[in-house]
Amino acid sequence: MNKIKHAPTTMTSRERVLRTFAFEKTDRVPIDYFSNPTIHAKLVAALGLGAHDYEAVLKALGVDYRGLHHPNYTGPDLFPQIDGLNVNPIYGYYSKWIENDSGGYDDFCNFPLQNAMEEAIANFPVPNADHFDYTEKLEQIKSFDDSAVFVGNAGFGDNINSLGRVMNMEDALVNLMTEDEATLLYVRRKTKMELEILERLILGAKGRIDFMWIGEDLGSQHAPMISLDMYRSVLRPIHQQYIDLAKAYNLPIMIHTCGSSSWAYEDFIEMGIDAVDTLQPEAKDMDPAYLKKTFGSRLSLHGCISTAGPLAYGTVAEVVADVQSKLAILMPGGGYHFSPTHSIQDNSPVENIIAMYQAAHDFGRH
Repeated sequence: MNKIKHAPTTMTSRERVLRTFAFEKTDRVPIDYFSNPTIHAKLVAALGLGAHDYEAVLKALGVDYRGLHHPNYTGPDLFPQIDGLNVNPIYGYYSKWIENDSGGYDDFCNFPLQNAMEEAIANFPVPNADHFDYTEKLEQIKSFDDSAVFVGNAGFGDNINSLGRVMNMEDALVNLMTEDEATLLYVRRKTKMELEILERLILGAKGRIDFMWIGEDLGSQHAPMISLDMYRSVLRPIHQQYIDLAKAYNLPIMIHTCGSSSWAYEDFIEMGIDAVDTLQPEAKDMDPAYLKKTFGSRLSLHGCISTAGPLAYGTVAEVVADVQSKLAILMPGGGYHFSPTHSIQDNSPVENIIAMYQAAHDFGRH
């Protein structure tokens, strides 16, 4: 059984996270955690915890964040079941579990809107916001104690990926680029549903939500995925609606963007976004020193501990050195949230994950 020795603290998790959004001094860097199911199970075993006690894992690692994600869908079946495939009941995409040497992943397939006519796209089912169980999610707040609670996740507000999952990525990008009216109508309907869900959770939580989280993957490893002009004409107005909702309730808002995405950060600042997530250090124009110097006093930074670097392929000593170097760059002046860039992948040695979080406690003290 392994045990992570926590840094001494003088703040609650909620205070720590909110002060980090505000670039104020904290006792230690706030800590976040995401992982794939297979590697999570291995970590649970290494920590000697119950197989289904997710909260115990978060407490063992010293994680400061808790999320109210999508409430459970309780409405009618909108999408047909297909033998051997899983269908998402809210968004209608299909996936299949594909095993590999390290574990496995859900592979998207059977795209229902691939090469679809305009009428099929415009009328693709979108659930009614009434058809969700908000009570169960709101009840979870009682178990979150003094953690920082966010509403949404990296999938809310996402359009490129969400369209790609139902019509394939090529059709999604072409339809967004050409501003296909049927596609944009579907996006507007989906956006309306998500905004209603978010607002109901915010109101139901009665002041217990601390920030909102949305996402949109904007870059490959080497370049932007779309042009800035396309972002401004098509996606920015959609994202602005989520930002306006967050600001209406005085909530900070963070956006997840994979790959080379710093080209959009000035627009994010203009729009009122408070924090950016993922920060893949190996992607173009995503070096942590560059991000800190260019945006670190105007955007709070969440991520930067690569799931494709020493965490997956290095030794324990290399993981510790990587964490220490990132903290040395990103912590000064405040505004940094310690987190892996993505869900920790199945090929990451468990001892590296434990070393990563121990290093956050050891070197993340202000």
